[in-house]
Amino acid sequence: MHYKNPVISGFHPDPSICRVGEDFYLVTSSFEYFPGVPIFHSKDLVNWKQIGHCLTRESQLPLHESKSSMGIFAPTIRYHNSRFYMITTNLTIGKNFIVWTENP
Repeated sequence: MHYKNPVISGFHPDPSICRVGEDFYLVTSSFEYFPGVPIFHSKDLVNWKQIGHCLTRESQLPLHESKSSMGIFAPTIRYHNSRFYMITTNLTIGKNFIVWTENP
């Protein structure tokens, strides 16, 4: 199989991937941008489709004081007992936090 690298073009740093059955889910850093933490889906690790964002409410993402390259850093995605968990750090406010869903 041949594929073009990067498999996700554009600005998508610090990827984290989890596998659930035959599906793969990937999240990336979003820094000072809203909505935050884009989430992608793939069946083959080559063809990815963005299916949304993990952080879609301003209350989840206090970025009003964020400077360039601050905000959300290095998210990770995990799956356990029918739930997806995304854990990350907001460097602007210096706090770690977790969000979860049963349907990404």
